[in-house]
Amino acid sequence: MRNVFAATAVLMLAVAVPAGAQAPAPGAAISGAVADARRPAADTARDAARKPAQIVAFAGVKPGDVVAELLPGGGYYTRILAAAVGPQGHVYAVVPPAFAQRPGGLDSLNALAAQYGNITVVAQDLAALSLPKPVDLVWTTENYHDLHNGPSANVAGVNKAMLQVLKPGGIYFVEDHSAAPGSGTSATQSLHRIDPAAVKAEVEAAGFKFDAESSVLANPDDPKTVGVRDASVQGETEKFAIRFRKPG
Repeated sequence: MRNVFAATAVLMLAVAVPAGAQAPAPGAAISGAVADARRPAADTARDAARKPAQIVAFAGVKPGDVVAELLPGGGYYTRILAAAVGPQGHVYAVVPPAFAQRPGGLDSLNALAAQYGNITVVAQDLAALSLPKPVDLVWTTENYHDLHNGPSANVAGVNKAMLQVLKPGGIYFVEDHSAAPGSGTSATQSLHRIDPAAVKAEVEAAGFKFDAESSVLANPDDPKTVGVRDASVQGETEKFAIRFRKPG
């Protein structure tokens, strides 16, 4: 009977692993992408806090992948993803039309596209996203919470659109600033944070399956009660990293 209990305990632990899965050791392509000399010093200075090699490995990025990166900002991860997927892969840097219409709004991304050669800048409504071919991975970091902000917010529509652009079995990767447990989406505007439980519920409602969550960016010293740009936590907030998978 003791052996039965022991076997059951081992099985339960095995089943529980995906919820707290850690990133596999980064391969040569990812390590090389993080070490790429084309990355600016302003980016590499953030690596200790953002742990890009572990995060990209956890997301499952590999050479030849086609990636849709939502709201890439200054291109911190755009550069790493482009180098990691290599010349046989591709990165679609996706921004909403309102961003693209700002004077100079696409200048930095267009410069990256010219520099790397495997980046295409796409200016489309995220909830109606259409790409030339299905992608292996949809990637969004530190900005899922922003999908809730603004008068035209349509989170459900965006998540359903991501399901459509992915290949069957493809990954939807979300990393963002953690809000206090139980806070739901109440801090997306005020603190620029979101409760990971709310993200799971929203993405699963679109038809995705939860795949794994990493605690590599956990920070128990972050009180989660101040905005992400507050001097006490800026650059050191606790973040969650979650993989969802499209069935099929």
